[in-house]
Amino acid sequence: MSKDNPLHPYNEKQEEYDKKYLEMAQIWAKNSYCIRRQVGALIVKDKMIISDGYNGTPSGFENVCEDEAGLTKPYVLHAEANAITKVAKSNNSSQDATLYVTTSPCMECSKLIIQAGIKRVVFSNKYRIEEGLRLLERANIEIKHIELK
Repeated sequence: MSKDNPLHPYNEKQEEYDKKYLEMAQIWAKNSYCIRRQVGALIVKDKMIISDGYNGTPSGFENVCEDEAGLTKPYVLHAEANAITKVAKSNNSSQDATLYVTTSPCMECSKLIIQAGIKRVVFSNKYRIEEGLRLLERANIEIKHIELK
């Protein structure tokens, strides 16, 4: 749902917060060792960052995301998955939280977002495959696209 939806009031203050958290997610993405695409994610609840993540290999694996052909290795975790699994290991709950992510979620991450109880997703770059966004819409999760400079 967009800010144009009268059922979801969207004020200037919230837009400021959304932009700032997205900018923070962009900075966090720089921690990724991935060459093809660096993605960062933050989970925010009650104006507090309760989790973060960036795309990369599982803990204990080498920090190499692409194979010799330059393709992403199949076991690389997406930023959203890393943030959601990190919050799952904590004492925090992602119920009714907002996920800020630099690239729109794929189908697999969208399933995790739904199951984690996240109520809003704010992203800056659209991924070429948009089926994940359609799944989030179907689950009535608010989606906000903000292009950053």
